[in-house]
Amino acid sequence: MFRKHVFNFYLCMSFLSSRSRKLTTDQQQPQQQAEGTAENPSISSEKVVFNVSGLIFETYATTLNKFPSTLLGDPAKRAQFYDPRRGHYFFDRHRESFESILFYYQSNGFIQRPLTVSLAVFLEEVKFFQLGEKVIRILLKDEGLKSIDDILLPGDTFRRNIWLFVEYPLSSRYARWFSIFSIAVILISVASFCLETLPLFITYRVEFSDSVPKFIADNFFFRDDFFYVEVTCVLWFTIEIIIRFYSCPNRYLFFKSALNILDIASVLPFYALLIMMCFEIPITRPTVYLRLFHLLRLFRVIRVLKLSRHSKGLQVLAKTMVTSGRELTLLLFFLIVCVVLFATAVYYTEIDSRPNSFTSIPDSFWWAVVTMTTVGYGDMHPKTTLGKFVGCLCAVAGVLTIALPVPVIVSNFNYFYMKEKENEELINYALLNRRNIRENNSSSVNISRPLGWMRKYDEDVASVTEKDTLYIGRPNNWSKHSNF
Repeated sequence: MFRKHVFNFYLCMSFLSSRSRKLTTDQQQPQQQAEGTAENPSISSEKVVFNVSGLIFETYATTLNKFPSTLLGDPAKRAQFYDPRRGHYFFDRHRESFESILFYYQSNGFIQRPLTVSLAVFLEEVKFFQLGEKVIRILLKDEGLKSIDDILLPGDTFRRNIWLFVEYPLSSRYARWFSIFSIAVILISVASFCLETLPLFITYRVEFSDSVPKFIADNFFFRDDFFYVEVTCVLWFTIEIIIRFYSCPNRYLFFKSALNILDIASVLPFYALLIMMCFEIPITRPTVYLRLFHLLRLFRVIRVLKLSRHSKGLQVLAKTMVTSGRELTLLLFFLIVCVVLFATAVYYTEIDSRPNSFTSIPDSFWWAVVTMTTVGYGDMHPKTTLGKFVGCLCAVAGVLTIALPVPVIVSNFNYFYMKEKENEELINYALLNRRNIRENNSSSVNISRPLGWMRKYDEDVASVTEKDTLYIGRPNNWSKHSNF
């Protein structure tokens, strides 16, 4: 009995002692916290609390100290957002974006845009919290964009202005007119070599053989009016190439550009024909030179591709074809296999029919190709029942074979089209604001700006750093220009 009373007394004393320690600790903690808050709010406790538009986030100070150059990692920078009355930091920012930004500290540098947040909004938050240009590079790369869109510019001012004038139509009003005039010259040149083949404009010469007149088309085009149109257009193309070559920032990259190669290839046939004329090479009679003459004139059709310089859609189409090379190769392989199979099948099923259009398996290749591609010229067609059945199978196989890679190609086209629009918007915006770029010997202008920021900004939107880098920032009067 005595032992039981002693045990109860011990429990009571332990409870009172623990309660006394707890009250003492609770009374001293606010005082210590207040003292720490007055001196430095970042060291008030081990934990740091953030209020982002009403949503509370809590983390350790050691977690934020991993990146001391950022807004949250630098106690001096984030001190201006501290609310002493509530004892936490308040940010009137995007809440969903802050979750990923806080995870950037928790994961030692891993950053990823939330699926429900647009790239423009998230990049704006990344810039506000000063995560750095490296993070922006990573985000743009993950989105399929170039980490930084580098616009190579010549060193001196004169060549730089010329390069912007001929290469970027939106750099000025006159550059836009220059681009429109260049497109008009291309269209005139294409229309010229098409119209000159009309019978109305063909010049004939008369040759007598055994006193019988014979009319022969005169291929010597240096005498007709179309020749003067050709000279004018080629002269313009040549001047344009010379200007681009003179003002380009990198001569090596100039010759590596597919567009510049097309420009050069479009004028070379004309100068080759001039050389043939100067050396008086006979091209009026059926000779090897005449065939070469026709071949050179055929290459003038390359000028149609010059329109791709002024059409982003054609450039996207070219990128799509290059990227979809594997799918196109598989498509070609399947077509070849099916053509051989069905050409062989229709040849042996129609071998006894009279008249027989399928004289051999190689001749049947033509029928298989036009059937699988659903063209169906009708010059060759099976007559037997079994041959018609083979034709049905060939048509169905062609539809299925061609349809399979189409979704992949369309997906690639949509991808490149959207990215091209974003890159074009970045470049055009920088060019419209290039007056803010300092005139020095910098060889490039780096632009980092997401899609959707093409707004009616004031001049205070853009600021130039010491590295001559144009950063598109968020203006103080954002609400006047944006619906975000």
